[in-house]
Amino acid sequence: MTKTLDPAQLPQPQLHSILLTAVAPRPICFASTMDAQGRVNLSPFSYFNVFSSNPPILVFSPARSGRDNSLKHSHENVKEVPEVVINVVNHPIVEQMSLASTAYAKGVNEFVKAGFTEVKSDLVGPPRVGEAPVAFECKVTDIIELAHTPGAGNLILCEVLRIHINERYMTHNALDTQKLDLVGRMGGSWYTRSSGTSLFEIPKPIKNLGVGVDALPKSVRESTVLTGNNLGRLGNLEALPTPEAVAQTAQREDVKARLENGMAKGTDVQTELHLLAQQRLEEGDTELAMAILMYSNTLQK
Repeated sequence: MTKTLDPAQLPQPQLHSILLTAVAPRPICFASTMDAQGRVNLSPFSYFNVFSSNPPILVFSPARSGRDNSLKHSHENVKEVPEVVINVVNHPIVEQMSLASTAYAKGVNEFVKAGFTEVKSDLVGPPRVGEAPVAFECKVTDIIELAHTPGAGNLILCEVLRIHINERYMTHNALDTQKLDLVGRMGGSWYTRSSGTSLFEIPKPIKNLGVGVDALPKSVRESTVLTGNNLGRLGNLEALPTPEAVAQTAQREDVKARLENGMAKGTDVQTELHLLAQQRLEEGDTELAMAILMYSNTLQK
């Protein structure tokens, strides 16, 4: 069953919770700003993303307080001094970042409270976080206030002027996702960590024209073993295996072993081969998996 809700009929805290729990994980903007008196503020925001590479534009949104409708200090600061440093948050600094989200009084320096190192920026006034793996010096090009009600967002459009990268997070002169160990914001007090087995690769469809799930044999599309993800990977193949490749599959030892196992257990041959194909898919050999599936299809005729 599906529960359908009208956002206009929900209390703001409940709507806030649904949105932030469902739309996740969200990257975190750790924004360093300063007011007209030069007082520094450092605050995290998970209403954040990159929206253009030419020109390089980042956007974050410090929302109005859902309790008293007050503006965030970061919002007030960029209106006074339209500059910001957006620091990337990874796991080694996530607890300090969380501490910096405390609602300290205006003028309190969260760099000091959270134990971060202020590093002078090259082109903007606010300092960057020395411990951050990546920092973007930006000028604020526009501020779009979506509403003046509790919880309303305020889009801060930022053009990147300078990028600072800690070289320990690079491999062959490029940022290394596995080394970065980034974190993302979930609902409530939950975060997610982008490292280890939580990272996985999917071949980009834009690199080739996949045949599509609709081009797969019916027995494959209706498999009781294969998942939607499995079918999506198979549909990304540029072409189905040739009859020769399918025929050669019958000579493989792993295929013979599965067939013998199926006969010994009295299980369905197709199920055994679909399980084998799924295993090969998980190992990254999509073409072999498809050949096994098509060979399995010939045994059902």
